[in-house]
Amino acid sequence: MPELPEVEVTARGIATHLLGKVLQSCTVKQPQLRWPIPDTVMRCQQQRLCHVGRRSKYLCMQFECDIVIVHLGMSGALKILKPNTPWAKHDHIEWNFGDILLRLNDPRRFGSVEHTPLIENWQIDYPRFKNLGPEPFSEQFTADALFASTRNKNTAIKVHLMSGHAVVGVGNIYASEALFRSGIRPGRAGKRIAQHEAHRLHQSILEVLNQAIEAGGSSLRDFKGVEGEFGCFQTHCDVYQRDGLPCHVCQTPIKKKILGNRSTFYCPTCQQ
Repeated sequence: MPELPEVEVTARGIATHLLGKVLQSCTVKQPQLRWPIPDTVMRCQQQRLCHVGRRSKYLCMQFECDIVIVHLGMSGALKILKPNTPWAKHDHIEWNFGDILLRLNDPRRFGSVEHTPLIENWQIDYPRFKNLGPEPFSEQFTADALFASTRNKNTAIKVHLMSGHAVVGVGNIYASEALFRSGIRPGRAGKRIAQHEAHRLHQSILEVLNQAIEAGGSSLRDFKGVEGEFGCFQTHCDVYQRDGLPCHVCQTPIKKKILGNRSTFYCPTCQQ
């Protein structure tokens, strides 16, 4: 599943190519994704694209009066194409900016495309955002706030990170990597995380996410950038999908276990 770095890379790529351009037309070829694509996405036609942003793993395209919100689901990707490019298998919706096309390709159709009106000062009244935690690069996500969120939590720290309450966008890959860097076992209960460990984990989360964005994200199965480029962060992983291989630090074989119905990878020596 594309995680925060992949969505951030996609948003930056779209902004580079399309910011300031007027949407000429929108064509929906397959309206049934995770939820039906609403007819209101057509309202953005003949509007200028003013901003491309992200909230958690949602990509937000702000036009002059309306916002289109895209979630890439398990296998989705947005791609920049030349005019008159034939529709490919699993291409579901197209935004035509005249000299450039933007299309969503999603083989498994777990993604979504939704619409909400623009509120003053780039505010989004979107129900799926209401219960999201702070953005990792925001002033609200501090080491002390992360520590406070773990108090009285019996939940495994990795599951807590991925819940989206303490911080958004830290999915399976980046939670595993951040916990390795901070020396914390992913199955340890949140309430057993000491304050100094929470500070170390906070720093590791920011480092891992920044490095992943700089590397173009992780391309494990389906993800590609808007120009078809692969991310390469997966080649720098210390533990993710390295079960049985030696730890880069201590040479102990990396272990794998299931936490919260997700595969989790860790070093039994470096992480306590």
